[in-house]
Amino acid sequence: MEHVNELVAGWPVWTQAIAGAAALVLFAVLANILVKRVILRLIDRALVRLGLETGTAYLDPVARRLANVVPAIVVARGIAWIPRLPADAISFGRNVAHAAIIVAVVLALSAALDALNALYQRRPQAASRPIKGYLQVAKILLFGAAAILVAALLMDQSPLLLLSGLGAMAAVLMLVFKDTILSLVASVQLTSNDMLRVGDWIAAPQFDADGDVVDIALHTVKVQNFDRTITTIPTHRLIAEPFRNWRGMKETGARRIMRALLLDQTSVAFLSEDAETQLAQFQALGIYLKDKRAQIARWNAELDDRGEAAINRRALTNIGTFRAYVDHYLASHRGLRSDMTRIVRQLAPSPEGLPLEIYCFADTSDWGAYEAIQADIFDHLLAILPRFGLRLYQRPGGSDFRPRGGSIAAENWEDSQRNQEGEELPV
Repeated sequence: MEHVNELVAGWPVWTQAIAGAAALVLFAVLANILVKRVILRLIDRALVRLGLETGTAYLDPVARRLANVVPAIVVARGIAWIPRLPADAISFGRNVAHAAIIVAVVLALSAALDALNALYQRRPQAASRPIKGYLQVAKILLFGAAAILVAALLMDQSPLLLLSGLGAMAAVLMLVFKDTILSLVASVQLTSNDMLRVGDWIAAPQFDADGDVVDIALHTVKVQNFDRTITTIPTHRLIAEPFRNWRGMKETGARRIMRALLLDQTSVAFLSEDAETQLAQFQALGIYLKDKRAQIARWNAELDDRGEAAINRRALTNIGTFRAYVDHYLASHRGLRSDMTRIVRQLAPSPEGLPLEIYCFADTSDWGAYEAIQADIFDHLLAILPRFGLRLYQRPGGSDFRPRGGSIAAENWEDSQRNQEGEELPV
């Protein structure tokens, strides 16, 4: 060591300082490599031998971030040994190293909180009593305290002095940066709760937005609508107001079909024997009609003498048979999901008719394929409906009031010719 000091003593002042700083940095790098590539691997192997290999997935992020403390300690301890370095530079370098130690410790604690949340998620009650929100509050407090300590070290001031100054500036900062603070909190909530991602399809009617998210920034979220226009939404508005995210539908790979046929209520009637015979030819209705006939026969047999009057006897209806047909048709349709809810139900009658609602899920989330499956289903149902003696309700239009066999266009042409000839038009 004495020979080294004698050799270095003959160098210029700046050369001695640079050589000492380079040696210190090299030693810090070697210490970092030794800790991360040797000591941490030995710890991992020891955990595996003890049968605790599942714990390495949770402890590894904490240990690797905590290992960054070692080179910072080396710099903080060794900077005073650099020859010819000014006292102010030594003090500043030591403060920076101490600040790096604080940051490494806080990041390790943050990783430990994430590991704690991951371990808690394995418990049965985690779904009903999550602790993620409490851990996020703890992280905010940790990073806030770390920011104050780091700023105090770099400024070489007491942290209490900074806290007293922040109290006076808080009102001004909140007034000037109100939107920024709201957007910052909103963006943290959106990302931490996984409420929004780039590429998600969202619908927010209050913002006239219905399309894919193309950008998430601090202040704004950009949505490209399906008409190729761009809607820009303030980030904090997405937290304060509701919006619909269709990500779950895409991840499931299925999309809901919920549409009703409005039936004319005057077309609902009991089935005659001839109608039953014709409908029994449908393969989808053979088992249904057989079971229903047996059920109705048992019911009517219990009526005794009262069963002689037709008004007391049960009978098949065309709308009930049609519901059974639709349910069988949907169950056998290859474009629908058989493992998801499928319902054919009547809704409350209204002046527009009796709604028969179809509720099922298409086996795709692609918009074009979904519309094709939905149209194929209702094309068939609309075409088969008259076979059951049912009609759709439709408000009368102009063509419904014309004489049978006539044409409105022809009638208008004849009226115009009569008007030109001076003839009196019919009332």
